[in-house]
Amino acid sequence: MPETKKGKGATAVAELPVPIPRLKQLYDEKLRAELKESLGLPNIMQVPRVEKIVVSMGVGAAITTGSLLDNAQRDMTLITGQKPIVTRAKKSIAGFKLREGQAIGCKVTLRGIRMYEFLDRLVSLAIPRIRDFRGLPTKAFDGRGNYTFGVTEQLIFPEIEYDKIDVTRGMDITIVTSANTNAHAKALLDAFGFPFRREGQ
Repeated sequence: MPETKKGKGATAVAELPVPIPRLKQLYDEKLRAELKESLGLPNIMQVPRVEKIVVSMGVGAAITTGSLLDNAQRDMTLITGQKPIVTRAKKSIAGFKLREGQAIGCKVTLRGIRMYEFLDRLVSLAIPRIRDFRGLPTKAFDGRGNYTFGVTEQLIFPEIEYDKIDVTRGMDITIVTSANTNAHAKALLDAFGFPFRREGQ
């Protein structure tokens, strides 16, 4: 039973402390100091960290079938634990029968506890389930501390039940870090256990 505290005219229920995500605790207690040493940084505040994770899913067929977007939002909510926002076309493209402002996908921006929990599930559960996986590409860093890669189907996430999907959907995942260089960003993701492809593969 949660503890109770007496207040004026009512009994207040004390809030239970929120558990610290495993990867955040690992970063705070071990990885941060190790990265400072290995990268030769003079100040602990210069050590790169993950700032946010953006998960986006394009649903071009939603132009003609609106239910596909609803199902994509449902899948993304299950995967990330957060309700996505709808992304819309920035301009009209006649060849694709696309009008400006039309819904064409959805995305979620994760920070804090949800970000670390998603990162943990991504590395330890989802990526190992990718078929014929040979490692994540090392050339997908943008030079500003960000790393983007794509997955071809939502089924790699254990939250998705095979019998309940209508179509397989790919998505892009962007890890935004505070690093200033590709090398520092990769060192951070290496420390979190990202399975990068070996050179020459």
